[in-house]
Amino acid sequence: MPPKNKEAPPIVLSIAGYDPSSGAGVTADIKTITAHYCYGVTCITALTVQSTQGVKKVEPVESRFVTETLQELISDFSIAAVKIGMLGSVEVVQAVAAFLRGYPMPNVVLDPVLKSSSGADLLVKEGVEALRERLLPLADVITPNIDEASVLTGLTIHQAKDMERAAARLHEIGAKNVVITGGHLDPPADLLSWASGKEQKTFTHKKIVTRSTHGTGCAFSTALACNLAQAKNLADATAQAKQYVTSALENAIPIGKGAGPVNHLWKDSV
Repeated sequence: MPPKNKEAPPIVLSIAGYDPSSGAGVTADIKTITAHYCYGVTCITALTVQSTQGVKKVEPVESRFVTETLQELISDFSIAAVKIGMLGSVEVVQAVAAFLRGYPMPNVVLDPVLKSSSGADLLVKEGVEALRERLLPLADVITPNIDEASVLTGLTIHQAKDMERAAARLHEIGAKNVVITGGHLDPPADLLSWASGKEQKTFTHKKIVTRSTHGTGCAFSTALACNLAQAKNLADATAQAKQYVTSALENAIPIGKGAGPVNHLWKDSV
């Protein structure tokens, strides 16, 4: 629901890369945050050369610049939630982890972006290890897809039961709460595991046939952060984030020559 007149909206911080096609990254996050009646502030971690046809080049931002940006933002804003996406380099992973240790933030959602949907590596092996060891334990919830969960755990995921094993392993290595998204499973299913794995819930949904699938992980993790910023519990926030992405896929309009973006602003277009 939109805030009442003159009521300040929750402020959501996106720490992520820049996608010039606006299907993913900070510009897509701003659209998702706006759709949830929150206010978005951002810290860009990497520049990319990409379009709907794929990622051509990645240029990480200097870690010092990331740290200074984050410190400036928290000196000015009261942050209600944080979404962390693509980080681009081991140095940036370390900088974000150091920042969160020094300045604990509420409702930290980590989307461990390791590869683009077109298959390009977005974080080197050393960065993945740093993310697993230093950043993952600092997040309130992590939202890997099945491929990212496989990389982080070393386990192969073919079906919903495998997601439970992967979630248990993620809890073992420090994850507080986990949502493993399985949009490529048949049927599509997502697993929420919380309370250190003591509680689990599976969300199933129909397969949506569309080529406008770019940025679904970003949209989900950012929507989850927004719902948490609005004081919803994790199960409800997850369910509402999944519904948001489903509707964004159903209402997507083909843009570009490749995998186009979901319709982040579908609420205002239907």
